[in-house]
Formats: sequence, structure tokens, C-alpha cells
Amino acid sequence: MILITNGNISRYFAETLVLLFFPGSKFPEEGDNSGIRVELNVREEQRQTTGYASIHTAAGDWGAEYTVPCETAARLSREMRCKTAAGGAMLLAGKEYSGTMPPWGMLTGVRPVSMVMDMLEQGMHPDEAVRSLMTEFFCQEGKARLAVKTACGTQPLITKDIRNMCSVYIAIPFCPSRCEYCSFVSFTSPRLLSLIPEYLTALCSQVRGVFDTIRRLGLDVATVYIGGGTPTTLNASQLDTLLAVVGECWDVSRLQEFTLEAGRPDTIDVEKLDIAVRRGVTRISVNTQTLNDEILTAVGRRHTAADFYRAYQMARDSGIRDINVDLIAGLPGESRESFAHSLEEVLALAPENLTVHTFYVKRGANITKIDENVYRVQDEETMMAVEDSAVLIQSAGYVPYYLYRQKNTAANLENTGYALPGHPCLYNIYMMEEIHSIFGAGAPARGKKHILRMSEKKYPYEYLTGADAADKAERLYQSAADFYMNFREK
Repeated sequence: MILITNGNISRYFAETLVLLFFPGSKFPEEGDNSGIRVELNVREEQRQTTGYASIHTAAGDWGAEYTVPCETAARLSREMRCKTAAGGAMLLAGKEYSGTMPPWGMLTGVRPVSMVMDMLEQGMHPDEAVRSLMTEFFCQEGKARLAVKTACGTQPLITKDIRNMCSVYIAIPFCPSRCEYCSFVSFTSPRLLSLIPEYLTALCSQVRGVFDTIRRLGLDVATVYIGGGTPTTLNASQLDTLLAVVGECWDVSRLQEFTLEAGRPDTIDVEKLDIAVRRGVTRISVNTQTLNDEILTAVGRRHTAADFYRAYQMARDSGIRDINVDLIAGLPGESRESFAHSLEEVLALAPENLTVHTFYVKRGANITKIDENVYRVQDEETMMAVEDSAVLIQSAGYVPYYLYRQKNTAANLENTGYALPGHPCLYNIYMMEEIHSIFGAGAPARGKKHILRMSEKKYPYEYLTGADAADKAERLYQSAADFYMNFREK
């Protein structure tokens, strides 16, 4: 893929627009042999901003232009006018080329709900926000309404007090096996799994340093989230050690929420759940992705549907307050009917949270080496499965509270978290909408402090050979203290 841009448009934004129609593409500066060239230009004149897009392939040429309407342009910054012009032109040219229009239009970012919340805070009525998403950003009506409904449900949870708190993310980047579609940094080989004891020792030291930093900054902790990988890859003794350290550092009874992302049903047992309950965990994920055993095997999951039912029942019997279940629409080989069956079975269990992901692929996933057609711009089955799920889940009394998007999803769709009233995952809201500071511990945890981001080493062996815990803690505190001082002065 050769991409040529001119005018006031960022290269990154141009690439994300192109990926809507050519998922999985690379953008080398030279030496490309794909035979595809895309040109994207923006021209600014006194009273109008116009985008021009052209697509050239061996099969032919396609092109379009789009001028931002005057009433829309009057409300937008120069940067947003140029993005809107470029996006409109690329969508029209892409539709001419492919015969399809992405359901989210030109909203290529991961957080459409944040945009809607900004609209609502500026006094826009929800119906006006829906129209704006449709007319200015080419969103389909159903997606626009989903974003607005999610924003309306989320907004009351974001108070001034919450913005002045923080959350903690603790990373366990190990799994019992690697899913074929996996895009996260997780480690599954016996050699890397043997690092767990040493990793856990270093992690516990860093967790102490993170909470010490939080106390020195005078912050209160809203939520703690232990994610992965698969945290329950740890054995019972190791899990107890980690949870005990969190409890030593902070009174977990004061937390709004304490999540343990168990994930794999084959790593969950009664002993680990008893430890989680005793150590104050209030939310757990038991993620089956599908209840089709053939597909589970094909994508590298080491559990069956029966294993999921057993793990879910153990979690329910444990007395943990909230249980989440993840499903993935559009897994290779999964039909609309098969996904609907999995969804109906999960709804019958009545978990407090139900998250519907759309299948997506990053270049590092094993499946890209097996299936060259894994990137699917047009995927009617998945599109209908996701639309069906939204209707079925909401009719069962769940409300959308959390929504985000990723590149290279099947049919350019979204991931949506649903919750029974009063049971949203607060950490997911605070993290995705960047409501307050999130301090990360472990590899490759990334802390978010409003606009300041700090990352740990990506791989466990790098993490273990880095600075000692005291140095990491002091570096974190100094960076955070400097940021907060500047932030408060502004």
C-alpha cells in the first residue's frame, strides 16, 4: 500500500481511514508491491474545507470529494474541519470502491462515547447528538444511538469526587496457552511460565511502591483491576500472595470495586475463588468467548463449554458480587446462529456484566499466518450477530455502559460492555474515558494520569532486569508529583 497525503491532515489519521477499507495494510515509504495506491488531500479555502480521496488498484480507479457543510464547519476547529473533510472524502471513495460504508463512519478512534459526552456537556440534547454523529461523521443510526445511550448511562457515574481519585492496574502477562487471535503480550511456553515466581516477587515490590506513591500524593483509590494475560494462571498460593500484598497496602473494603480477571475457565477452581473472596475481590471475569467446542479448539482455547459452566457455577457459589462473561462475535467459523446460541445460554445464567467483543486481529497474532483472509471488511454474518446481540441483551434488562473500538475488527464493528442496573464495571469506565489517573504495576502495564502516560517494560524478562523496586517507585512518584503540580497550577 502506497499512501500519499497533502494538506492539513496527520499521517496517522490518514492511515486509520485507509484501514477501514484495507484492513491489515502496511504503509512502507518505498518498496511496496501490493499495487494499491491511495491519495488523500485536504484543501482549505476562505469559507470551505474540502477533502479529495482517490484509490488506484490494478482493477481500476475510484475517487470522491467532500466539502464540510458551512453550518458544521462553523462549530469545528481547523483540525476537526480538515479531519472531517478528509474522512468524508475517504468514506465516499471507499464506498465506491468496496460497495460498503463502515457502520461507525469516520469515527476511527477507540472512544466514540467520549465524543458524545463532550457534546452532552456542551448542552446538546441526546437526539441532537445522534443527528450530529449521523450527518457529520457518517455513523449509521443504530451505532449513533448506541453511543449516545452508553454516554447517557455513563455520565451520571462521573462525578467531581471520582475525577479526583485514582485506580490501580496490576498486570499478570501469563496464560496457560495462546489463543490464535491473541494480540496481547502474554507468555505461555514452559520456559517463560517458569519466570512466574521471580516475576511475582518483583511485582509485589512494585505494587507496594505504587500504593506508597498514591499515599504520598494524597490520592484515594477507587478501583483495583488485576488483568492479564490470565491472572489465574497463578497457582493458589501465588494468587494469595499477590492479593495479600494489595490488602496490606490498602484497605480494600474502601474500594468501589476490586476485579480479578480470571478469564480462562480452565484456570479457575474453588480454592482460588475462596482466596479471592477472603481477600476482598468483588468482581471476576469468566470468559468463554463462545460455547461452540469446535471453535474453541480451533482458536486455541483449552477449555470446553462444559468447563465454562462449571467455572461459572463455582464463581456464583463463591458469593462474589459481580461476574462478567466475555463473548466474541465473528470468530472464524462462527455463524450468526451459533453466536446467538452462546449468547442465549449466557443470558440464562444472568451474569451482572456481559461484554460482546467483535473479532479483531493484530499483525502479531498466529491466525494471520494461517488465514490470509482473516481481515474482513464485509462480514454480514458478524454484523447481524452484533445487531441481534444488542437487541437481545437490552431486552433482557441490561444497559450498555462501556464501548470502544479497535482497528481491523470484522466489519469495522465495536466492543460493548453491558451491565444489569447498578452493576457496571467502574474501572472500565474510568480507564476508557480517561476519567482519572490509573497507576500500573507489572509488565507491560501502562499507567494513565490524565494526559501523562508511563509504561513498564513490555516483556517479563525485561521487567525483571530493569531498575529495582525502590528506583521504580521513586521514579513513578517524581513523575506523578511533577505532573500533578503542573496540572493543579493550570
